[in-house]
Amino acid sequence: MSDRIFAGIWLLLCLGGLYIAWGLHSEYSYEPVGPRPFPMIILGLMALCAICMLLRKPDTIHWPKRGTLLRLLALMAIMVLYGLFFERLGFPVMTAFLTFSIGMLFGARWWAAAISGVIMGAALFYAFDRLLEVTLPLGSWLS
Repeated sequence: MSDRIFAGIWLLLCLGGLYIAWGLHSEYSYEPVGPRPFPMIILGLMALCAICMLLRKPDTIHWPKRGTLLRLLALMAIMVLYGLFFERLGFPVMTAFLTFSIGMLFGARWWAAAISGVIMGAALFYAFDRLLEVTLPLGSWLS
């Protein structure tokens, strides 16, 4: 039953998003289609998936054990911290922290999680900032 409640709420959100996306217009005519198709397609596909969830036979629900729920709660808290300190501490530091934390949650040894965090933070920053030319914050603590 909970999956149908979720699907109904998600369908309403998708319909609201489709209504908002229909009103998207660009002041500049740099392309003939404009900014509307991408959100319309994505929201349309999500609405279709929500309808499929509403029409299918519901599954039996098996709640995860207490330890798994606590790890999920910790993961949510880590993601909130990542978002809060992303600009202040910078992409490399926060990505290293995120990778380290996820590694520890999944049972990695602390040194393996730390090495992975440092490598992921540096490699992803280099890939996005230098190769893809996506500007990412280094952190205000460096300034």
